[in-house]
Amino acid sequence: MIKRGVRVLGVAESFVKGSKRSVISGVVMRGDLQIDGFSFATATVGGMDATQSILKIYEDLNRKDVNVIMLNGCVISWFNIVDLDAVYAATAKPLIAVTYEESEGLEKYLRQYFEDWEQRLAVYRRLGERQRVMLQTGHQILVRFIGITERKTRLLLNRFTLQGAVPEPLRVARILSRSILRSGLIPEATPIQREETKKL
Repeated sequence: MIKRGVRVLGVAESFVKGSKRSVISGVVMRGDLQIDGFSFATATVGGMDATQSILKIYEDLNRKDVNVIMLNGCVISWFNIVDLDAVYAATAKPLIAVTYEESEGLEKYLRQYFEDWEQRLAVYRRLGERQRVMLQTGHQILVRFIGITERKTRLLLNRFTLQGAVPEPLRVARILSRSILRSGLIPEATPIQREETKKL
């Protein structure tokens, strides 16, 4: 799991609030930080299809050698909540979800903005509590993990984080998503105002 040959699928998105779609990128990166695969999908801004979009990225890659899936946040594309249990059940791959800031919780926002807030809140609560991890770079992050121990999670994050708080597979995936978003190749995701980058 922690050797140079380990392969992580890093998944990150970019979106503009007010547009219809977000761009999600998946990057396969080896433990020696070589990239040897990538895939893309879109999700509905404010929808509930992020889980299916992530699974599509995994399925389209058709890579049995992926050891771990790493997500840049569990609540993406304006409250599009990822069902971590569903991703783990469908892929049978250990899963690490990384966030970077404390949150007051989402219930009041879900109640305010969505008629289906009860469904969203149920998925959000199933995510469980986040655990704080201190990286060897000196930065703290918050993580959820399934199918992998806390110790291996920390070792894996340290192997893939060169500086700052963002592991390389997630940093590269986020750059790709932003580039595709700004290119205008996906009209429904075309920026019309400031890009949202904060992860809850």
